[in-house]
Amino acid sequence: MAQRTTDDQPQALPPALESMTLLVAAVIVHDKATNRVVLLQRSQNAKFAQGMWDLPVGKSEPGEPITETAARELYEETGLTVKPEALAVAHIIHGAWGVEAPNGFLTVVFAAHEWTGEPDNREPRKHAQVCWVDADTIPAEFVDTTASALHRYLTGGPQVSLDGWS
Repeated sequence: MAQRTTDDQPQALPPALESMTLLVAAVIVHDKATNRVVLLQRSQNAKFAQGMWDLPVGKSEPGEPITETAARELYEETGLTVKPEALAVAHIIHGAWGVEAPNGFLTVVFAAHEWTGEPDNREPRKHAQVCWVDADTIPAEFVDTTASALHRYLTGGPQVSLDGWS
């Protein structure tokens, strides 16, 4: 089927809502000199995984490049600033379903080795704390998908993980 164009722009096709996958970005801020990473602990008010540890992570806004999502979410949650072009893909998580994603989610996990600022809990309603954690002592009470991504990044393991697929 040919796409019709108007003013040299393709006419938008209707959204394929049944196959929509939520796009998410997460960031591993890794201080290689001290082998520390920035983690946050979800508060009791969080939408999911209350009390669990996690990476800075969040949903992409419509029309937002995934690197911009990563930089924006990192800043909103921790106050740390990274240049989107300095982010390196560290891992991809493809989940079959999620709390806000009944049709699945795709999380692009980036590694950041350059940043400005110090970690600060900028969303105290959502997070109990934001802090540096030694990469050798990652808390066990960690969101499964991002824990796997972080572990695989730190050990040089596989760069794609599937969650909830049979």
